[in-house]
Amino acid sequence: MQYRQLGRSGLRVSCLSMGTMTLGRRAGAALGSVDVDDARGLIGQCLDAGVNLVDTADVYGKGDSESVLGEALGARRKDVLIATKVGGSMGTGPNDRGSSRQHIVASCEASLKRLRTDWIDLYQLHKWDGMTPPEETLEALDRLVRDGKVRYVGCSNFSAWHTMKLLGLARLHDWQPLVSQQIHYTVEAREAEYELVPLTLDQGLGIMVWAPIAGGLLSGKHRRGTLGPEGSRHFGRQWHEPPIRDDERLFDIIEVLVDIGLQHGRSAAQVAIAWLLHQPGVSTVLIGGRSREQFADNLAAAELQLTQDELARLDAVSRPHLIYPYWHQAWTDPERLSPADLSLLGKYQEPRIP
Repeated sequence: MQYRQLGRSGLRVSCLSMGTMTLGRRAGAALGSVDVDDARGLIGQCLDAGVNLVDTADVYGKGDSESVLGEALGARRKDVLIATKVGGSMGTGPNDRGSSRQHIVASCEASLKRLRTDWIDLYQLHKWDGMTPPEETLEALDRLVRDGKVRYVGCSNFSAWHTMKLLGLARLHDWQPLVSQQIHYTVEAREAEYELVPLTLDQGLGIMVWAPIAGGLLSGKHRRGTLGPEGSRHFGRQWHEPPIRDDERLFDIIEVLVDIGLQHGRSAAQVAIAWLLHQPGVSTVLIGGRSREQFADNLAAAELQLTQDELARLDAVSRPHLIYPYWHQAWTDPERLSPADLSLLGKYQEPRIP
């Protein structure tokens, strides 16, 4: 297992982390269905493989994922970094969601109890709250760090300008800065490369990737001309994360993932995860599942090294079109681009306007 710096923080995290959306006691639930005994085995499997970060959220199972994680960890709490999130709806009251001081402080206290711990290693804003003054949000997070209940703070699913706004305010008021952003990013869904990845490189954040194989969509089970296994969440549009706007492009990408996997004797899922580990700014990729077999397959991706030719094949089949203003920047003055700019624009060759 490789360990990488989480942005500019002093925290080192395993390149693969354990996601826990499936942890929960509700048998047959759409997402949470792994009970404490099974969770204990899966957590042990990940920790024994070198994983040192487990990610959850209060909204997963309305707290059930955190409760199962806390109970299953037991004495191994000292061996693992716990990341959780705040901001989702946890009740029907008017203050049971969002990033207000009221909700953040109350939610942190509730998460600590469910997780059976005295501190949260990484506390993340789960989504942008445009109705709460960002100063209020940042001051509440800063107070939690100063009180010893939280050690680092981050965000998830923010746009680049949202994140930059919080970073600027934190510097202005000497509050705890965001150290990471947890984002959706796959070889098929590369929108993060427009602004979120350059922001990470420019501002020294760490990227945590959620759903690296899009909930199984890039596992190789779904191929052109098939509907995938019975009960598939994707085809028939039963699942909307990520939205698929071009089925033919998706299947072209899957075919390359499968072919590269065959060359290495690996699964398409491992190739999709390994591709992310080769991308700039990525600190850790969250893997999840309900079985030891799923985790074993995903964990093996940490050791898969893709060649430059293989990376080029995946880039060619999945590269997004440049949108404005990026095509203009690539076209007009490429010599004036920073390394952060080039994380996107360096892949494109455009004629220059004199």
